[in-house]
Amino acid sequence: MALLHLRRTISSRNSFLFLLRSSTNFTKARTFSNTTTIFSPHLLSNSVSHKLPSATLPSFDFLKQSRRGFAKGKNKSRDDSAGGTVEFVDIGPTVKATANSQMDAAVVALSRELQKLRTGRASAGMLDHIIVETDGVKLPLNRSAVVSVMDAKTLSVNPYDPNTLKQLENAIVSSPLGLNPQRDGDRLIAAIPPLTKEHTQAMCKVVAKSCEDCRQSIRRARQKAMDTVKKAGSSFPKDDAKKLEKEIEEMTKKFVKSAEDMCNNKEKEIKTG
Repeated sequence: MALLHLRRTISSRNSFLFLLRSSTNFTKARTFSNTTTIFSPHLLSNSVSHKLPSATLPSFDFLKQSRRGFAKGKNKSRDDSAGGTVEFVDIGPTVKATANSQMDAAVVALSRELQKLRTGRASAGMLDHIIVETDGVKLPLNRSAVVSVMDAKTLSVNPYDPNTLKQLENAIVSSPLGLNPQRDGDRLIAAIPPLTKEHTQAMCKVVAKSCEDCRQSIRRARQKAMDTVKKAGSSFPKDDAKKLEKEIEEMTKKFVKSAEDMCNNKEKEIKTG
């Protein structure tokens, strides 16, 4: 009988040590087990004839609290891992600036193309695209001479170097503008002839094509900006993404309207002469 009681006591001791190791407060429990006399060899030897005092056993509330604390610790770790913050990147200013630059470049290129078209009215920029070759070097006419408007139907071309007057004359005659400049001392005088009906129709078709090319360039810039917003994904807030897309759409409409207005004015200029 005494041997059975001893085995039960040792089994209770081992079970209690296992519970203490599984708790987060093992250090405090370890201190308690070292200071109490319940597990001393002397007490185990006398446990045959003496009943273990209940005051020396730790309360089960301690185990409950330890388990609760351990569970709370698990939840906290899960919350910390799940609550990781996502850093948002504000791509709005960069996307808008890039799109604005590309759309503006398309409108500027359209303006240059329209200046090359001859109308019935003299314009200083209508000769800028003509290339002049002097001494084996090719330069735009506006870098070889000063072009000015004498009146609504006449242009004056003053070369920086009078020795290049012949090359300037040949370049203007060879251009598709249909001009036939005349020498006037060290300068050239170019009269703007009236446009024929066929020439007017041809010029209007060129204007329409240039306008469509510009619209396509603007829309490509818009598409690139939209793709950049979509690629940002979760790193860019959804509300900000929608707002940015709306601003890009408004920017696109503004530049398209600017290009269309420019082409409409050019067509009127061509038709009225």
